[in-house]
Amino acid sequence: MSLAELEEELSADERAGLELVRETGGIHQSDFWKELDVSSRKGSRIVEHLVEQGLVDREETIYNGHNTYYISPTARDLDFTLLMAGDMLSPFIGEEEVDPNSDAFSQWIMNLAYEE
Repeated sequence: MSLAELEEELSADERAGLELVRETGGIHQSDFWKELDVSSRKGSRIVEHLVEQGLVDREETIYNGHNTYYISPTARDLDFTLLMAGDMLSPFIGEEEVDPNSDAFSQWIMNLAYEE
């Protein structure tokens, strides 16, 4: 089933929850249900369904001294095109130390310029 088909089958509350996660880039479940203005129980059910559908990821965490979950968009929702210049990935991804004398960044910028 495609992503669009999965989203079409969501309830209004589930769609709102998915949009919230996407807009924020990730949110703690304890804030999720408050932002949606639903009960914590309903918020948990919404998250569970979104996780089951593979639309969000949920990871246990501690937030404000309490156990909760961090809800984040799945990788397929993320747009990596901003990191690309043609077939080159940004030279700074994964680098712990950047070489200021390297021309990798200049080459990447030139690829961006030539795409337009």
